Amino acid sequence: MSGDSRPRPEGTGVADSDDSSAGTDGVREDRFRRWRHLSIRARLTATYAGLVTISGTVLIILVYFYTRYITLSIAFGPPQQVPAIDLTTPQVAQVDTNLFELLGAILRSAVGALLLLAVVSGTVGWVLAGRMLRPLSSMNAAAKRAASGDLSQRLALSGPRDEIHDLADTFDTMLASLERSFSVHRRFAANASHELRTPLATTQTMIDVVLSDPDASAEDLRRVLTRVLETNRANRETIDALLDLADAQSGKLAHEDVDMEATVRDALGIIAPEVAEYDLHVSTHLLPARVPGDPVLLRQSVSNLLRNAARYNTEGGRITVDMTRLNDGLRLTIRNDGPLVAAESVESLREPFVRGEGRGRTRGSGHGLGLAIVTAVATAHGGSLRLSANPAGGLTAVLELPGGEEGSAEPL
Repeated sequence: MSGDSRPRPEGTGVADSDDSSAGTDGVREDRFRRWRHLSIRARLTATYAGLVTISGTVLIILVYFYTRYITLSIAFGPPQQVPAIDLTTPQVAQVDTNLFELLGAILRSAVGALLLLAVVSGTVGWVLAGRMLRPLSSMNAAAKRAASGDLSQRLALSGPRDEIHDLADTFDTMLASLERSFSVHRRFAANASHELRTPLATTQTMIDVVLSDPDASAEDLRRVLTRVLETNRANRETIDALLDLADAQSGKLAHEDVDMEATVRDALGIIAPEVAEYDLHVSTHLLPARVPGDPVLLRQSVSNLLRNAARYNTEGGRITVDMTRLNDGLRLTIRNDGPLVAAESVESLREPFVRGEGRGRTRGSGHGLGLAIVTAVATAHGGSLRLSANPAGGLTAVLELPGGEEGSAEPL
């Protein structure tokens, strides 16, 4: 019979090897899973105690073997003047026995001291780990309160600047940013509801008054329809502005080289009727420059700034438009005369439906979304909008956009 015909013993072969390997891997995964389920504090404590215990064990082993094998290897050789000692005498055997007993006593004492050291190190490690992780516990509690809607608490962690301190500061900054964002969104929802509800209520009232009058003439109906048409036009402008704001905040921008000089000149042409109506004086200092961005949104931003400068101006006031090329971008500064603006209320002008004189209801004063749109467009393009109140009245708006490049000069 050949070797192939012999029966193979059960429990041997590749399958058994695979089963053994799988079993070992399963045990390792189970141990790792149990270790991972421990708390960070327990793992830090186990790490501290384990390092101390292992270090102490290694030290004891080294000292023991050094004392036993190195010390005993020293010959009991007498000085040359003293006669040699017979190492087989009972006295030498007694010394050897006493030395081994001494080593055993030292080893037992060292093991006991090591156990005590392990307990002490574990206790100290547990306390220190608790102190180190206390800010994380506070952060966890603050996160749970924030998840329930309370964004007002802050960690305000004190102590040395370390990784946990930096994490706590970042957490506080995040909570502050979320609180501001939610506050702005709540005000936006309330203002938008009021902004859209008021004209609808006005339209409903006008229609009800006319329908309830049996003697209403065709002229009365025509007058009411004209007012309804004006109200609907204002509503359409508000909705268009809301859509522009949503587009600016969506982050979906077209990327083209926008001629900012031509954009400013086009916007000045749009506000020309208002400039002539209020006898405003416009002075410009423009430069041929291009910036990468969305041409529609940038044109809307410049138009909103210039429209605000004309709308919130005084009779015979001035508008100054200045362009400056920066190392990494372009700066557009628009300054206008007008009524005094409180310095503490300047930043609130960025919020939707906030106007220069407050949250007015005059339709001629605009829809109150201009600066909110400009702020969103500047942020979407990686730029910024700075607002400041002029000492003599009016406002100064500084729009900075990155990536400004010199363009070809055009004849004036």
